[in-house]
Amino acid sequence: MTTTSAPDTGYSYRRRWASAAVLSASLLVITVDLTILNVALPDLARDLRPTADQQLWIVDIYSLVLAGLLLSMSSLGDRWGRKRMLLTGFAMFGGASALVLVADSPGEVIAVRALLGIGGAMIMPNTLSLLRSVFTDPAERATALGLWAAVSGLGAAVGPIAGGVLLEYFSWRAAFLVNVPLMALALLAGWLILPESRHPSPARWDVVGAILSITGMVLLVWSIKRFAKESDLTAPVAWLALLAAVAVLAVFVRRCLRRTDALLDVRLFRRRPFSAGILAALGSMFALAAALLLLAQWLQLVEGHTPIQAGIRLLPIAGAAMVSSVIAAPLARRIGARRVLAGGIAVAGLGMASLYLGSETIPFGLIAAAQALVGFGIGSLAIASAMIMAGTPDAKAGNAAALEETAYDLGNVLGVAILGSIASVLYRSTLSSTPLPGVDGELAHAAGESLGSAMGIAQETGSVELAHRSAEAFTESLETTSLIGGIVLLAVAAAVFAITPRGTDITQQQH
Repeated sequence: MTTTSAPDTGYSYRRRWASAAVLSASLLVITVDLTILNVALPDLARDLRPTADQQLWIVDIYSLVLAGLLLSMSSLGDRWGRKRMLLTGFAMFGGASALVLVADSPGEVIAVRALLGIGGAMIMPNTLSLLRSVFTDPAERATALGLWAAVSGLGAAVGPIAGGVLLEYFSWRAAFLVNVPLMALALLAGWLILPESRHPSPARWDVVGAILSITGMVLLVWSIKRFAKESDLTAPVAWLALLAAVAVLAVFVRRCLRRTDALLDVRLFRRRPFSAGILAALGSMFALAAALLLLAQWLQLVEGHTPIQAGIRLLPIAGAAMVSSVIAAPLARRIGARRVLAGGIAVAGLGMASLYLGSETIPFGLIAAAQALVGFGIGSLAIASAMIMAGTPDAKAGNAAALEETAYDLGNVLGVAILGSIASVLYRSTLSSTPLPGVDGELAHAAGESLGSAMGIAQETGSVELAHRSAEAFTESLETTSLIGGIVLLAVAAAVFAITPRGTDITQQQH
């Protein structure tokens, strides 16, 4: 292991940091889009009346498509040019966002979100692989990755506020349309500033491997969603899909191990810091995604806040994440990457689990404190990015970036599918535990589909009891889901601490 402290010689100081700003801003647009949807979903639900399953698909089809295509798009970027792939992704993302103007049904919104996922798959891994190629000095790269992670936290802050302002004056469609001018600016800045980067000697494109990776992950997530929908672990169709997913992904991994032109270098997982970083990203997003989505809905539908008020109340987590993302790298140099990453995830777990301490109405002081702890914890994921990219050869930068983004997005979609479905089951079971006066069976079933539907029915029928019971049931499901997510985060923190080698240094280049 050697330390490289000389400044980068490939690009000037000004161009390196201008590139970092453009690449970080690219991520900003993606994270803004995710958090805007959290605020816009109740308004969308009132307008289009999607079922509970359709709401889940609206939320996670984007991440599912992203997770399925990241490896393929990253590999294509290595061959075609990472800058060129990134700019194409900007154009795709902006164009897909404009299509929301003609989307008038839940199915059409799901289709738009799928197209956004294609554009996002072109953007996300190439931001990291371009950072890796631009910043060759490990210490400087760690700082750039901290900026990249901090801007992600800024996106979480800007998203709810921007969504709240837009929804205050416009419809939920504005939450999509805001991407159009942002992507136009990113396209221009990227074309002017970013250097081109590609694999020096790309191997032949593995079409079969690409098909296997996409098919396996789609089957995996579909099977989990099917289990959740049926509320029955013996559902034969779900088991068939799960077994097919395992078989397809096993064939994919075996193919990658045997081929010199493999789509994915599976041997990257032999590096313990790399594996720990991937686990941190996957486990953290699994625990956080559903709980934060439920919290955004709770603030609006239970507490009665407007979208902009809900956005403001979600600021503590984003602000804390921004601060901790910036200080994570310097802190890791002082006390070690292992302690910062595992300790941060544990702090996030304690923050999430603390929501279980609420009662029928969770006080905002508890919510703000929990968000601050979660935000400070997830800011440490900047260290996970540095651990993943630090010891990866330039030729494998695309693979490493795609695997990191796949971990984030697969964690997100699995978290929403599993924990979101658990929350739905808890909500329905609590709501249906006793009969609702003045609400017939059909309306009671519809109220159990989602909190948005229940509140709409309560308003139409004038049933105060339905409004109270549904709010109470949703609050209980939020608290229990947060506790489960907190326990998962504590387990992930312990595993990351055990896997990460003692003395891991993100400022050193490994050979």
